[in-house]
Amino acid sequence: MKTFTHREKEYTFKRYPETTNRSLQAWNAGDEYVLSKLEGLDLSGKSIALYNDRFGVLATVLNENRPIVVVDRRSQLKSIEKNMELNGLKWDSTQSFSPLDELPEKVDISIIAIPKTMDLFKLYLQHASHYLADDGVVICSFMTKYFSPQMLSIAEEYFEDVDQSLALKKSRLLTLKGKKQKTSDSIIEEIPFSFDDTHQEQLQQYSGVFSSGHIDYATQFLIAHLNVSEGDKKILDMGAGNGVIARAVQIKNPTAEIHLTDDSRLAIASSKLNLASGNTHFHWNDTLDDLEKNSFDLVVSNPPFHFGHETNIEVSVQLFTEVLEVLKPGGRFICVANQHLNYKTHLNKIFTSGEVIAQNEKFILYKTIA
Repeated sequence: MKTFTHREKEYTFKRYPETTNRSLQAWNAGDEYVLSKLEGLDLSGKSIALYNDRFGVLATVLNENRPIVVVDRRSQLKSIEKNMELNGLKWDSTQSFSPLDELPEKVDISIIAIPKTMDLFKLYLQHASHYLADDGVVICSFMTKYFSPQMLSIAEEYFEDVDQSLALKKSRLLTLKGKKQKTSDSIIEEIPFSFDDTHQEQLQQYSGVFSSGHIDYATQFLIAHLNVSEGDKKILDMGAGNGVIARAVQIKNPTAEIHLTDDSRLAIASSKLNLASGNTHFHWNDTLDDLEKNSFDLVVSNPPFHFGHETNIEVSVQLFTEVLEVLKPGGRFICVANQHLNYKTHLNKIFTSGEVIAQNEKFILYKTIA
């Protein structure tokens, strides 16, 4: 828990999910730069939209303006709510929207914390541009070390005037004005994928979902070695992304009850494009706390370990403990990981037994038993 000061007022913020890394905090210099930029603007009566406000710092500080908050991740939404409460404020869920939602009004000022993925930045910018007033402005923040020329080229697709600031505490701002009358680009991409030698499908996913343009190689490795039996009646794909692993499970066992979870709304929306509803259930959540305990025969996962520009396995390890809670006694957990991630040590502490069922020079596939 750390203290943040703005206009001589102190705020307290915590990261959610919590971390043991004391060097990490809930805001960066980009957030501070944005707030200093807003100091020179008259915000009275202005409609403000926030994109990718990861821990709710801007939503909290700008609370009097009742900003529209556009979030993709459930963990972001929880973090905003927790930090609002921490500062004696009440979060109004009607202020929250998905990047696929229509906004209720035109926006005068949109603020985007530029994400790591340029496809997601483009999706945010396309959405922001569409709902921006004709004389509106978009302010984008980023840390200088993460600058990419793509940021400028994407911004120039949607705006006539793209101004890059000087650096302040190793952060910069892009100020965008003069929105172009541009036909919206497609936000759904198609990805052909062969589940085996005889079964190929054209999968779909929204821009910004993990592994644009192809199914990532760790997931391919898991699918190639995945065994599903008729006895696996209830199966969970944790951190499902576009649902390709769940679809592989469905092909192998069409009668199974399949559940998919993901922290990303865009991922869940993508998985719904690739799997028929029927006996399939979708959960937008960063935890497994809304799933029935001791009920799953099999859990499969390519668990997340990147969060923006951070590499952190703490969330994955916490999810492993939750997997144990939802598995039936004797149920199996199969997960794939990069070789450099030390999952084996953590899995052995949580599960009674486990083994490596496949590996190559890049990836390793674990099976553990509840």
